[in-house]
Amino acid sequence: MATVNGGISFWYANTGAPAPREPLPGDAAADVCVVGGGYTGLWTAYYLKKAAPFLRIVVLESRFCGYGASGRNGGWLYNGIAGRDRYAKLHGHDAAVRLQRAMNDTVDEVIRVAEEEGIDADIHKGGVLEVACTPAQLARLKAFHEAETAFGEKDRLLLGAAGSAERIRVAGTVGGTWTPHGARIHPVKLVHGLAAAAEALGVVIHESTPVTEIRPKHAITPYGTVRAPYVLRCTEGFTAGIRGQRRSWLPMNSSMIVTEPLPRRVWDTIGWEGMETLGDMAHAYMYAQRTADDRIALGGRGIPYRFGSRTDNDGRTQESTVAALREILVRFFPATAGVAIDHAWSGVLGVPRDWCASVELDRATGLGWAGGYVGSGVATANLAARTLRDLVQLDSGQGAATELTGLPWVGHRVRRWEPEPFRWLGVHGLYAAYRAADGRERAARSTRTDRLAQLADRISGRH
Repeated sequence: MATVNGGISFWYANTGAPAPREPLPGDAAADVCVVGGGYTGLWTAYYLKKAAPFLRIVVLESRFCGYGASGRNGGWLYNGIAGRDRYAKLHGHDAAVRLQRAMNDTVDEVIRVAEEEGIDADIHKGGVLEVACTPAQLARLKAFHEAETAFGEKDRLLLGAAGSAERIRVAGTVGGTWTPHGARIHPVKLVHGLAAAAEALGVVIHESTPVTEIRPKHAITPYGTVRAPYVLRCTEGFTAGIRGQRRSWLPMNSSMIVTEPLPRRVWDTIGWEGMETLGDMAHAYMYAQRTADDRIALGGRGIPYRFGSRTDNDGRTQESTVAALREILVRFFPATAGVAIDHAWSGVLGVPRDWCASVELDRATGLGWAGGYVGSGVATANLAARTLRDLVQLDSGQGAATELTGLPWVGHRVRRWEPEPFRWLGVHGLYAAYRAADGRERAARSTRTDRLAQLADRISGRH
């Protein structure tokens, strides 16, 4: 059977497209207008409505809920957050520890709400295993493990080759690190359930309603304008499509493949009985999960960025990217050499210029936003949404300052990305360097990180 390419994602092919919701019928008024029907927007609407049932909350979504990264990601509900190390430098180690602890708790918060709302999203809390397959990767993995421990993850384990293989037998693994703060999920089942839970509370969701411009107290669409004291931008990788936001967050591409369901004999070779999510320490890293129906879903970078901050056409990805991801699959798991790739797709994630996720509410204008998750958004979106809830309640006099409003990512500002063609040249050059560095590290067998990757990190602002 030929590989299905695009069609949003395998997750949608697996569940079917949701029944469409009505677009905005004309001008409207609300207390809070949320722009974007992905995880951030839906969680924000859900928590605000739970906290203050009297609020009139409207969500505007350009296509349908979960059309973007929320419906295309790798299903990693885990405690990683973009920018923590930078926040430690800016605000001190203790502030970053508070942020990390909040992220650890967020994994369980998502699981709690899913259970409370009856959302069956194939959630299995098996933790996150990240492996090293070269001496240089092992050196980075040990440094990473030490850093995570220093930020309070005392329950994280450092594993040797044998300990890693007891969990997942990745060919060539020389070591690993495992944290319990992670779970596998089915992304679309979560987003469908979350949208339904928000609507059951009284949140109004309008789909097929693109917001072209956001102004103080106004969300402007082709069908009318929603006026609200608070307008919250929750558009992540699609932020560049809003007027005036083209250089705010770069829409970085990530692509995925999913195998056919694998037979028992293959799983006997691989292991993976704990259903951990799996990543590695390469510079152009991969991420994977064992799905509830016994497939391997695996992702990584393809063509990293489209000129002019353009986004893809319904998830279609390049054949060369599919081939590259298959190569990783077979290199990690030789027993999959003959299996079919049932589906391939791509999506975009939001990348700020300093690679730091952030949350903001401008009290002078009522404009708020959250995002810049750099690929760690499944859990981070939940923490961001609860933070936006608390910021709105604080500003409106309905609540006081909370632990979340005092986290160091609140109010963080970052400079804009460079104009074209420098943006396109820079991103493509960086990822070419990362891929070359990975190849050189595999060939050299040195414990030192390749100089090309070190240079790319400095130029990109990742470190």
